[in-house]
Amino acid sequence: MFLLLEDVIKLLLAILIGGLIGAEREFRDKAAGFRTIIFICVGATLFTIFSLKLGGAEDPVRIAANIVSGVGFLGAGVILRDSGRVIGLTTASTIWLAAALGMGIGGGQYIVAGVAAVAVLFVLWVFPRIEIWIDDLRHTRTYEVVCPVGEDKFEEIEKIFLKSGLRVLRGSRTKSGEDMVCRWETHGRPKEHKQLEEKLFAHADVKKFQA
Repeated sequence: MFLLLEDVIKLLLAILIGGLIGAEREFRDKAAGFRTIIFICVGATLFTIFSLKLGGAEDPVRIAANIVSGVGFLGAGVILRDSGRVIGLTTASTIWLAAALGMGIGGGQYIVAGVAAVAVLFVLWVFPRIEIWIDDLRHTRTYEVVCPVGEDKFEEIEKIFLKSGLRVLRGSRTKSGEDMVCRWETHGRPKEHKQLEEKLFAHADVKKFQA
């Protein structure tokens, strides 16, 4: 069997598209970077090419169909839990998309794969700025404040939260020796959180606080 020019073009295109997406992940120092995304895209392309050649006329995508489930194991490997947050979902999704792009290239769907690659790169580069803008509009934070015991102290400090422009979702308090430990869950803009912290630093009855 001879090496077809079309197959070479497919592999080179897979390297190009996988490299562009991988470079973005590498630039952001993610778990799956430049070479990893290239290998995933080229691998999916090869599996699709082999499936078309070896699957026969009756079931030409028999091998390629297993890419979807197989690449899931790679994606699961980059999803982690850190301080109560789940991280790595975007990188896992990028791995899944790189495999899909490789399948499209291997199947000869160059235009669809090319347009999808441009869309993926646009989302990876532009949308993080939108995410930052959204986070600035609504930033949730839990504060723990230590102050003298007293109902009036709790209400007084809670008013500081409200005057800073933050929205208080819930508040609670517990006694610890001669002190009272108060907790408030809030959200608002970063500048409102900063204003609150400045007021807590300056308050005479606040012995300690953390957020």
